[in-house]
Amino acid sequence: MKNFTIITLGCAKNTVDSRHLIDALKNEGFKYVEEFKKADFVLINTCCFIEDAKEESIEEILTAVKFKNERKLIVFGCLSKRYGDELIREIPEIDFSCGVDEKEKIIEYMKLYRVQELSYGQNEPYTAEPPTYRYIKIAEGCSRRCTFCIIPSVRGPFRSISPSEILKEAEKFVSSGIKELILVAQDITQYGKDLKGYNLKDLLKDLCSISGDFWIRLLYLYPSQIDEALIEVIADEEKIVKYLDIPMQHSEDRILRLMGRTGTKKEYLKKIKILRESLPGVILRSTFIVGFPSETEEDFQRLIDFIEEVQFDRLGVFKYSREAGTKAYNLKMQIPETVKNRRYDEIMSKQALISLEKNRTLVGKSYPCLIDYIDGDMAIGRLYCHAPEIDGVVILEDTLNRKPGERVEVLISEAYEYDLKGVILNK
Repeated sequence: MKNFTIITLGCAKNTVDSRHLIDALKNEGFKYVEEFKKADFVLINTCCFIEDAKEESIEEILTAVKFKNERKLIVFGCLSKRYGDELIREIPEIDFSCGVDEKEKIIEYMKLYRVQELSYGQNEPYTAEPPTYRYIKIAEGCSRRCTFCIIPSVRGPFRSISPSEILKEAEKFVSSGIKELILVAQDITQYGKDLKGYNLKDLLKDLCSISGDFWIRLLYLYPSQIDEALIEVIADEEKIVKYLDIPMQHSEDRILRLMGRTGTKKEYLKKIKILRESLPGVILRSTFIVGFPSETEEDFQRLIDFIEEVQFDRLGVFKYSREAGTKAYNLKMQIPETVKNRRYDEIMSKQALISLEKNRTLVGKSYPCLIDYIDGDMAIGRLYCHAPEIDGVVILEDTLNRKPGERVEVLISEAYEYDLKGVILNK
């Protein structure tokens, strides 16, 4: 038994964990295959951040059970870490389960069954990630104690990954033709707090010194930790795209305190003003939670007013998920699901209009566009203002002789709520 496949659920950090596990298993002589039916081992990297993520993980496990046959089913990641033995009791078809960052345990388990090589075919290349970008996890865990979040209990305290390891991985990706490096962590602004005299600003400068034509994108910056020195580095370094993902979670000070978040609405507005003045053309993305315990209609309407005032370029919304083990679980005045759904729909409708208006301002202008996928004579690309998997895309036609990984100059011809349509200029 040598062939394995991995199903990855959840965030970009899980994508990185799966990639590292794939590399480790291949070094041990196992063969990665994309097709379930060719696999001897099926590994599922799970998520448990909110209720929807847990349900998706359970559904994926049950689907794998349905087609399990003689295959070994291995479940790991956040859901396994959080529920452990309970998961095995409820789904006894799971052959092995472990938590986060425990790839050595998985390898040792699989080596117990590596007794024969089945004739399923040759080792197929790992193509689950596109040929244009790679996520690089620069830290693990989180030491903040947001009252709604289970992550610190699952992934442990914040710990920076060594600069040498990050730079080595980045150099490998760039030399292989990757055009975009996306730095991720639960909070990348905390990077280096456990290192001596080395922080995120130093890491960014070192990454930008790598020779090659590539972008660097920053995801998940804690708003109150974005200081003047960091803004200066982002402004000075051409390789860093002017796109910042800054989860704010709410606008109202009372709700922010209940959430265990630092910062105030006044401070948020000031920070946004500084960013837009210091980084012309910067794209600001944020996420908010609706339906947090005791959120009143007045709180919600003020959140709507805040969003309309700021005019975020990108916006994500979560409906509050009541998670056992978090401080918010026992808060009074839990909000009914029907109210959460209505508030979610209202914000997303408002943001769709904002997004459409912002996209319309791009029509008739040209921008560098990175091609991610080719499908016949049509291609899917992204501008600097599009993070993969979470934002819109640019739809390109007449792309004969083009290939993924190319950066082309594109004239934006049409705008939709989230996507754009463009024409390649440098044919």
